[in-house]
Parts: sequence; C-alpha cells; structure tokens
Amino acid sequence: MHSKLALAFAAACLAGSALAQTKWDLPAAYPANNFHSENLAQFAAEVDKATAGKLKITVHANASLFKAPEIKRAVQGGQAQIGEILLVNFQNEWQVFGADGLPFLADSYDEAMKLYKAQKPVLEKKLGEQGLLLLYSVAWPPQGIYVKKPIASAADLKGVKWRAYSPATARIAELVGAQPVTVQAAELSQAMATGVVESYMSSGATGYDTKTYEHIKYFVDTQAWLPKNAVIVNKAAFDALDKPTQAALLKAGADAEARGWATSRAKNTEYLELLKKNGMTIAPPTDQLKADLKRVGDTMLKEWLEKAGPEGATVIDAYKKM
Repeated sequence: MHSKLALAFAAACLAGSALAQTKWDLPAAYPANNFHSENLAQFAAEVDKATAGKLKITVHANASLFKAPEIKRAVQGGQAQIGEILLVNFQNEWQVFGADGLPFLADSYDEAMKLYKAQKPVLEKKLGEQGLLLLYSVAWPPQGIYVKKPIASAADLKGVKWRAYSPATARIAELVGAQPVTVQAAELSQAMATGVVESYMSSGATGYDTKTYEHIKYFVDTQAWLPKNAVIVNKAAFDALDKPTQAALLKAGADAEARGWATSRAKNTEYLELLKKNGMTIAPPTDQLKADLKRVGDTMLKEWLEKAGPEGATVIDAYKKM
C-alpha cells in the first residue's frame, strides 16, 4: 500500500511540476554557429537541467524573432523575457552603453574585463531603471588594423582609403588623416578587390570571413577595443520565478559569462592563425604607432566624456584605478 501511495504522490508531484513549467523566449542577433549563440544554447540547456525542466528557454538565433536593434525594447516590453544585445548599438540612447567601443581605452582581454567591472554597477543601475536585469556579458574578439603595407606610425595611414562603418571608425580616420569610405560588410570583398578600400579595422573573424587576405596582406594586432554582448532579463519575468529557479538562472548566467570570455580568447587566437595560414602577416603595433593611436583614443575619450557626463566619468575613473 505504501508503495502505491508513494507512486501516486510522485505522479501528483510530476503533474504539478508540468503545470508549473515556465517558457521563455531568447532573441539573439547572430548566427547559430557563432560562439555567442552556441554559448546561449549551452546556457539554456543548463537552466533546463538545473531546474529539472521547470524553466525552458528557447534561443532564437540569427535575428529570427527580433532584429538586433529591436531586442532590447522587446525584452523591456515583455514580448521576450530574455535577450542578447550588443551594448555599443545603444550608445545613442545612453552614452555609457558605448564605453567598450572607445578605441584604445581597453586594449586586451584583461583590460576589457576591468572596464566591464568598472561599467557594471552603472550599467546594472540604468538597466534596473528600465525594468531590466543584467544577467551576463561576453566580449567579442579585439579589433585590429588591416592594411596593404607595414605601418610604423599613424603618419603611414595618411590618405589611405579607410573603410568606415561606424561614427567611431570614421572619427579615427579623420584623426589619423586617412580617407574614410563608407562600405557595408556585405560589400567589403568587392571594395577591396576594386581598390575602393585599402585599409579597415575589425576583428580576425571579419578578416577571415571576408577573405581579406586575398587583397590585404598585413594585420596590425592593436586590440583597439573589445565590444561586448550582454544578456538582459525582463525584471518582472525574473521576479515571477520561484527562488530556486532564480538561483539556477543566475548560476547558469555566471557560468556562461566565464565560459564565453574563455571561448572569445580561444577564437581570437584561432582566427589569427587562420589568417597567417592564408599568407597574412600579423604583427603587434610598433611603440610609435601605439603612442599615436593612444593620442587618437585620448581625443575620442575626451569627446565621449563631454557627452556621457558624470556617469561616464565614474566609469572611467573606476577603470583607471583598477
């Protein structure tokens, strides 16, 4: 009799947990095979496992549910409970979202992590005011300069046809005396083949994906900036979860952050090796070029601080003290 009762009780518990299942949608902007998306898929699987299926998160990669610029608003409005955004995309809304797009401020993974720690309290406060919770954040591989000939200083970039794809990259061109040309990623190979573009800044990933090595033979590994993706959660949706589920979600987020940074570092090395294999010369910046680029970065930082105000100053001060 006891065993029958136990079985009945177990069945009732199972029915209860099936009823209590919560389903979340997670829109993301990058392809399913991108390391950020793969990290999201693993995160969702870990949440499922840790909550014994109580919280099911479906990842919608490649902007299939919402386009990149719409994801933040979708999570704020509750059309999605959780989502992944590229922080610098929202700089116009609030300057501090763009802190990790400032060139030559944090020029390595270690420095980028320090900047994240300095940015995090202000970021959490701002997102909190918008009804959002910052779950975790992961850096993209760093940006370097693709160029036709070796460069020893910024003066070597004077007059060079430089691909600009953002206000920051256009401003760098102005400050070094290069000639900015606006070219979208999809047209980049063609622009290089026809000589419309002789130089540009991006990560090793872009260089490999666009077969830049067929046209440009040098990559200066300046590690100019490492923009971050952030995973944000609708605060009301989070508050509606029971305590053990909240704890499981936070732990899976912390694990995804650590794993994501490690993967980003590994991928960066992998892409640079692939570029080398395809005949590209990869070199660190000379001391002179480093100093020149630091001046460019300082000018752009000053301009940013004027727009970002006290909150921006708080972030930079905290970063410089670390």
